[in-house]
Amino acid sequence: MPSSPAVPGPAAPGDDRLADLRTLGEQLPRFMRLVHALKAGQAAEGRAALVLLFPLDRLGPLRQGALAELVHADPSTVSRHVAALIEQGLVHRVADETDGRASRLVVTDAGRAALAQVRAEREAHLARVTADWPAADLTALTHLFGRLLDDLAASLPIEPSVVPVAPSRENP
Repeated sequence: MPSSPAVPGPAAPGDDRLADLRTLGEQLPRFMRLVHALKAGQAAEGRAALVLLFPLDRLGPLRQGALAELVHADPSTVSRHVAALIEQGLVHRVADETDGRASRLVVTDAGRAALAQVRAEREAHLARVTADWPAADLTALTHLFGRLLDDLAASLPIEPSVVPVAPSRENP
């Protein structure tokens, strides 16, 4: 019976980076599975659409195609989510001032209230999970995770035509 491969340890001082990259490479898929599990515990379709409110609120009115590019999602999926948001009164369409044939999506007051609710739920969950963390650890993770996300986004082969701005401390 073949033995399972041992986790390689650093053979030389320069190998620490490779070990850290290997660990990170294993942690990221675990993170994705955990996020998926958290999302599965919520009303999936309705909640999935709500994430589109974050960039619309932060960046202002966007065309639906630009929103799909920005969130790296299939345009048909975004179209379905936008239809749900419009039906719920969370988003409405306005004429594009530069092209009257096109429209932009705008968050309504009800959409901002829903966004505040989602934000509060996320923050409460993260507050529970990190309750025993020193403030410096939370600050370091927040900074480094944001940096990782920015660098991962920059490494994508096709960048969205709408470049997201760095979120403020109160807007994720």
